[in-house]
Amino acid sequence: MTQWATYEDCEAALEHVRAAPKDGARIERVCVRPDIGLRTFPDSLQLTVAQGIIGDRWTVAPWLKLPDGSPDPRIQISVLSKRVMDLCWRDQDNLLRYPGDSFVVDMDLGEENLPIGTQLNVGTAVIEVSDKFNTACVKWRDKYGAQSIRWINSAENRPYRLRGILCKIVRDGTVAVGDHMTKA
Repeated sequence: MTQWATYEDCEAALEHVRAAPKDGARIERVCVRPDIGLRTFPDSLQLTVAQGIIGDRWTVAPWLKLPDGSPDPRIQISVLSKRVMDLCWRDQDNLLRYPGDSFVVDMDLGEENLPIGTQLNVGTAVIEVSDKFNTACVKWRDKYGAQSIRWINSAENRPYRLRGILCKIVRDGTVAVGDHMTKA
């Protein structure tokens, strides 16, 4: 097996990725990013509309800001498909290579299943699918290779949101590993 998934590996897995459940996904992993490049994996996360994930760098170092310089709430939460993560992250014992997503779930994150504005119950919180598309960044390329980014961002695959979804928090609450993400 190569270090990174090839474009052909990704294409061969597309049907499996798209066959993920449409609702009721178990939250497999939660993550807090206290600073750039740092990851912690607690058992639960506290989500707030005003502060995002408590302890996450979103309030102080967001990659997307509003015109007034404040953090854009559309990127408070990132959710990644477990099937895409398993395909692209070949060395899961190395937590330094974890992509940084807030939640990992085995669920169809595509536009058809979760249109923009769809609200999702996660633990006791509610999040909403934003209009901001997750393209994968240079960090994804460095961790998982350029071919998987090309696959994620190809015109024919964009509707499947293979890099996951970005969401804003619409109701404060707690989310724990083992909770389920369900359509509201």
